[in-house]
Amino acid sequence: MSFMAALGFLTVLPVGKRALDNRLLARAVAFFPLVGMVLGLMLVGADWVLRRGLSDLLASALVVALLVLLTGALHFEGFVDACDGLFGGHTRERQLEIMRQKQVGAYAVAGGVILLLIKVAALTSITGESRVWVLGFFPVLSRWGMALALGIFPYARQQGLGSAFHSAGLIPVGIAGAMALAVAVLLGGAGILLFVSATALALLLGWGMSRMLGGLTGDTYGAINEFVEACLLVIAAAIVPHWTVLPVWEGGF
Repeated sequence: MSFMAALGFLTVLPVGKRALDNRLLARAVAFFPLVGMVLGLMLVGADWVLRRGLSDLLASALVVALLVLLTGALHFEGFVDACDGLFGGHTRERQLEIMRQKQVGAYAVAGGVILLLIKVAALTSITGESRVWVLGFFPVLSRWGMALALGIFPYARQQGLGSAFHSAGLIPVGIAGAMALAVAVLLGGAGILLFVSATALALLLGWGMSRMLGGLTGDTYGAINEFVEACLLVIAAAIVPHWTVLPVWEGGF
């Protein structure tokens, strides 16, 4: 039930009504990386089909677009709203107010364009067998980053949808971390490097935004997911020439 709640909340997949029960959503945090795995497998399948008749660049652009669609632009919207709020407001109160507004400002547009360009460019440069593992793995780690931020940092608002995730404590976060780390170990040293990178990036960005806002919000969780995804694709593109999909105990990098 908790997994289905996570899947229904984080994606547009037809798994039933999106859960809004606070206790259920709090427990669902444990399954964020598993939702990422489902998304990753769908991206791998779509990429395989698209690359049969399209260039790597066009296939990469469509895969990135598909991920936005599969998540209902939930995290992407959070990212652009966070760009508007964090860069457009001069006080904590004004930043939080801007993030609540429905209007899209210049920082949101610029941030969203830059984010998508980086994702497409990085993914285009990843080829061969490594592309399959990167596509399947990076959504797992970005959602681990969200789960970690949910467990570590306070919530900035008195109420809001994001506050529902804070009532379960660190146990779901530990389960999410164990899931993500298990997949990383199976993919070898490169997988562990990406896991450590995702963890560090989520903590660093979460700490910075929490200091600015007095805590995190639903928009900033989405921003963490998108930022970690983009950074992981860039890191993966840099280490692809050295990527060996072997468990660390068999000598995989």
